Amino acid sequence: MTGDNRDWILHHYEESPYAEKIRLMFGHAGIPWSSVLSPPMPPRPNLDPLTGGYRRIPVAQTGAAFFCDSALSALEIDSASDRRELRPDSVADDRSELVARAQGDVFFSIITSEPPLKILGALLGKFGVRQTYRFFKDRSGMMKNATIKPPSGKRAGAVVESFFKDLDEQLAASDFLSGDGVGYADFAAIHPVKFKLDLMGTELPENLVNLRRWYDAMLQPGHGARTELAPGEAFDIARDAEPRELPPSETHELLQQQVSIAPADYGMVPVTGELVAATPERFIIGRQTEGYGTLHVHFPRQGYALKPAQSS
Repeated sequence: MTGDNRDWILHHYEESPYAEKIRLMFGHAGIPWSSVLSPPMPPRPNLDPLTGGYRRIPVAQTGAAFFCDSALSALEIDSASDRRELRPDSVADDRSELVARAQGDVFFSIITSEPPLKILGALLGKFGVRQTYRFFKDRSGMMKNATIKPPSGKRAGAVVESFFKDLDEQLAASDFLSGDGVGYADFAAIHPVKFKLDLMGTELPENLVNLRRWYDAMLQPGHGARTELAPGEAFDIARDAEPRELPPSETHELLQQQVSIAPADYGMVPVTGELVAATPERFIIGRQTEGYGTLHVHFPRQGYALKPAQSS
């Protein structure tokens, strides 16, 4: 790593389905990247000081800039690789409903469709007893006040089965959901599919021939050129880098004020700082830190709630 603002770091954990979405994107885009492994649940001492405690994962980093939410990371990968088809807004109208399902009910139904004891066994095999207990406690707390209420049991199973069938049908006419080449719709759809297969140790049904072909093609490039990086090195890179030039900002009532921002659906842990820019696609929060100077944390506008920070 050189510390240049175009060098990519991904803060993630191996089993994270959203991180797999970005790891595969790096592979298909041919972008070298460095991996900083994080715990599956907070606290994350190797990441929290940089982002201000952002709850979700993965988080992408270039220099002193941090990109929260996989959709925003996709926008940055598009910018780095000049591949507009990786942008979330590149999804064709006839694929948008499938993408919305993949990232909504389908994703959450992967867990809720399986018998609890089967899920418990799968998690014990991945995390061990202590970590599995902490994982269940953490995720239960995260979803307690969530605005998302996923289906469960047979209804959740029907959601997943229907999605797999519809995905297979839509892939009958083209190699990828995005046409002849891979695009954002494919990455949005692959991560719940792979999550299901990895979590439960199953394979795709034999009759879903189009889905199986597409799945193999999506995994074929792998994760690309990955290098392991110690958390301290990511800290050093953030400390030694200057925040990149801000994009032109539109008028916003909270600009240059202290704000709080959090996801609007689940994992609603706020990050506070100064709103330094607001564009049609993102909010950029400036954080003044003791050990790392000024850091910019980027959030999508869609799906996030911004409000004035509470005064102490």
